[in-house]
Amino acid sequence: MERMMTGDGRVRTFAECRNRRNRRTLLRVSVVLGVLLAAILALLFCLGRFAGRGPFAPGVAQAKYSPSSWSLIVVNRWNRIPDDYPAPKLTRLSNGESVDSRIYPDLQRMFDDMRAAGLHPEVTSAYRTEAVQRQLLDEKIFLYQNEGASKEEARRQASQWVAEPGTSEHELGLAVDINASGATGTKDSVNEHQWLADNAWRYGFILRYPRGKTDVTGNAYESWHYRYVGAEAAKAMHESGQTLEEYAK
Repeated sequence: MERMMTGDGRVRTFAECRNRRNRRTLLRVSVVLGVLLAAILALLFCLGRFAGRGPFAPGVAQAKYSPSSWSLIVVNRWNRIPDDYPAPKLTRLSNGESVDSRIYPDLQRMFDDMRAAGLHPEVTSAYRTEAVQRQLLDEKIFLYQNEGASKEEARRQASQWVAEPGTSEHELGLAVDINASGATGTKDSVNEHQWLADNAWRYGFILRYPRGKTDVTGNAYESWHYRYVGAEAAKAMHESGQTLEEYAK
């Protein structure tokens, strides 16, 4: 067996020296990997802290809520429904949809006037539970994936149209999607949507996601989505062109 003399006068085999050398190499590699891992974690933390992305991204903040200004609560992709938001008392519509009972009188008055003008409005979507909202989002993601998008890209595209559960105004009971009765596409509701764009503010409703405001609202333009904010606020927003986010600052 081959041996070698060490600096301290001890005799070691070459196998012992090789093992000692390997341990030193492993220690150096471990230190380098530890430094790299720390750098990656620091980068991810900064990305989450300042860009809101990645595993260290902060959770969605709770929207500010006051019972005295309940109709002006701002819920969007950056502000989720607060934990203390009370479950809405609902009024069921003739087609099975439901809305917060506080907005029903103005909604009914608006629909009466629309019908008097020869239009045929229908609430095609109103109050949703969180479970229903999640199902709608999952279905939209599946459709985009089915068209060839990656899961991440499919979720990004889907979130432009369907809010994450807990961040949808439909879960408040204050939002309604309005189309022509029996419509199969937006082209079938042009007259109803134009009337609403011109007059909904008179009844306390606003077009929630107007053109050119995606960066502010977080949603693409939706000609059918109306949100109740009350007569005074709706009039002010109609005259100023502000979104709810801008008005409620």
